[in-house]
This record gives sequence, C-alpha cells and structure tokens, in this order.
Amino acid sequence: MRRLENGKSHRTRDPDRLRELARQVRVSIVKMIHRARSGHTGGSLSCTDILVCLYFAEMRHYPFQPYWPGRDRFVLSKGHAVPALYAVLKHSGYITQRDLDRLRQLGSILQGHPDSRRCPGVEASTGSLGQGLSVAHGMALAIRSLPEQPRVYVVLGDGEIQEGQVWEAAMSAAHYKSDNLCAFVDSNGLQIDGEVQRIMGVEPLADKFRAFGWNALEIDGHRIEEILDALDQARACRGRPTAVVARTVKGKGVPLFENQAKWHGKAPNDDELAQALRALGEPPAEEAP
Repeated sequence: MRRLENGKSHRTRDPDRLRELARQVRVSIVKMIHRARSGHTGGSLSCTDILVCLYFAEMRHYPFQPYWPGRDRFVLSKGHAVPALYAVLKHSGYITQRDLDRLRQLGSILQGHPDSRRCPGVEASTGSLGQGLSVAHGMALAIRSLPEQPRVYVVLGDGEIQEGQVWEAAMSAAHYKSDNLCAFVDSNGLQIDGEVQRIMGVEPLADKFRAFGWNALEIDGHRIEEILDALDQARACRGRPTAVVARTVKGKGVPLFENQAKWHGKAPNDDELAQALRALGEPPAEEAP
C-alpha cells in the first residue's frame, strides 16, 4: 500500500499484490514469534489472508491519522492471533520493524494479546474469547450515524463460537439491523485441545447465523478473490449484519504447521523457522541481535 504525501494510503484490489502482501505478512509472523520464543503460530497464519484483504483492500484507515472518526474499525476477537494483526499494522505503517522485534517483551507496545492502550491501530483489547463480537457491535451502534458511514469488521475463531456470549451478540446485532457490522469466522477446524467438532460441534455455522437473522456467506478463506467478493456483498447488504464463514487451514502457508493442533500456541525453533521461511519463499537469514 503506497503512502501519499498527506499520510493517507492507496488501497489495492489486485489479487496478485494482495497475495504477495499476505506472503510478506506470514514471513513477519513466523519471524516475530520465533524471536519472542512465544506466541500463537497456527491461528495467526490461518487468518492472514482475511486481515490483508481488510487492511489493504477494504477498510478506510490512515496510519498517520489512527483516530480519524470516520475510519473503519477492526476488532480481533480471537486475540491470541495478534501476531497477524501486528504484522499487518507494520506493513500498513502504524508500527515499525523494531516494534515487531520486541513482541511479548517487558515494556513492549506489542503484548501477547491486543492492547488498545499501547499499540496504535488496535481498536479493542481482546483475548478473553467470546467478547469481541459484543465489542464490535457496540462500536457499530455508536458510529452508525456518522456522516462517513464507517463500518466495523471483526474476526472470530470457530472454537470461540462455542462461547454463549457470541450468540447473544449475534441476536442483538440482528435485532438492531446493524448492517455496518461484518463478522468473519476463521474456521480452521482446530482449537488448542484438538478438533472443534470433537470438543463441541458448532456446525452448521452459516445456517445458525441465518437463523439469527444475519446475511451469511461461506468462502474459502485463503482465496483472495472470494474474500473480496464477500466484502462487496457485505457492504451491499442492507438491514442485516453479515457473517462470513471462512474455511481456512491452521498454520496456512507452512506445511510443517498446517492442520496441526500442537501449533496453536507453539513458537518455531531455529530449524523450524528455516523450514517455514523456505516454504514461504523467503531465503533464511541470520536475524539481527
């Protein structure tokens, strides 16, 4: 996303450009988690394509005016996947590479879960699963009368959908016809203890959202064109919030990590980082001390 002289940024709808940005974001994710020796690898990689499309193609936001009232808002309800958000904020211009290098360090602005008091561009402090949709809906209600007609986007995990508060918020958003709210479910099929369906089945997700009064879509959450089309449909929908059930792969982009519940909250060691970088088309290089 090229910056303009006044600090604003161009958005792009070029799928090839967005795919390359997603690759770069994934490289940043595995490097920062490796450096920190702590973090959530699998779920950060599974939601990367969604966040890239939101920040570089869809949302109106200005890194050098992070509190512009007319901005679109983003809430990462599955807060443990915050390395993906931090990487996107870095590539957008909100924070620096030095910030990424200090992930989860004492005094860093990049905590293990999003902290809106410390990190520019973070709209809500999240991490206690199940609360993000309520927060996002509250934002949507608060800003619906602004002249710029800003929108609110939220990403939840499919394991998180097991939380009852999610469905209370879903009922509320439909009741208030909050069509400026769009929720993505990062449906990678795995949570920290294993398969979502084995632990507490949540399917059929799209039908459940429809039953609650939502406009519901199902897509491949790694196909840029499908994500962009879903965003177009969400923006065009009137009188209902939109839920996008995005079918994804935990650890996407790195075969070593893909579809492995053990990579929910595990950091790669040196050898695993080298494998990951090769898989992502990034030559391994010694990181600066």
